[in-house]
Amino acid sequence: MILHDLPGAPNPTKVRLYIAEKKALGVQMDLDIRTVNVYKKANRTPEYLALNPFGTMPVLELSDGVAIFESLPIIDYLEECYPAPSLWGNDRVTRGVSRTLERVADVRLLNPTATYVHAVNSPIGITPDPAVAEHARSGFVRAFEYFDHLLADGRPFLAGDHVTVADCTLQAALQFMRFRELEDLSSYPRLERWSGAYRERAPAREVLKF
Repeated sequence: MILHDLPGAPNPTKVRLYIAEKKALGVQMDLDIRTVNVYKKANRTPEYLALNPFGTMPVLELSDGVAIFESLPIIDYLEECYPAPSLWGNDRVTRGVSRTLERVADVRLLNPTATYVHAVNSPIGITPDPAVAEHARSGFVRAFEYFDHLLADGRPFLAGDHVTVADCTLQAALQFMRFRELEDLSSYPRLERWSGAYRERAPAREVLKF
């Protein structure tokens, strides 16, 4: 399998953190990870667009040429290939909770923070748009408040005592903000504590660049 990757971008980072977390649990995946050079428009070649017509990363290319794109379907596919130990949880309740937290981290935080970064200080040169930035910020602030409250009991990970995909998604969003020097968690001390502790872990040090 080939994973077409873009280091630093939030959705590829989410998948790479997932892979690193599985590796830390003893799972060795048969993956060839290749960086897509978006600055040279490698994601706009006919070959790449045949894999993913939207030109985004990540893409998981299977040995028979089938392509799976979007980060969560890639993670779900890999979980089926390498089901144990699970990064969703070992019972229905834990899986339900961790999936809920992952969706909050993705839909209510990663997506609006990505919009915010591109509207304020885009790494690919999108023209700043204060109105778009403020609208995005109003969305992710509520997610920051939610996670800060969730972590009030001192739990080490979002779902409790064990890392899940939700942690990967949330940290991927925060790294993208740090990449453009836009992260400010000073009003969310528990979330700031969680982020600092997570970034000290070996899987995070292997993947995170900022």
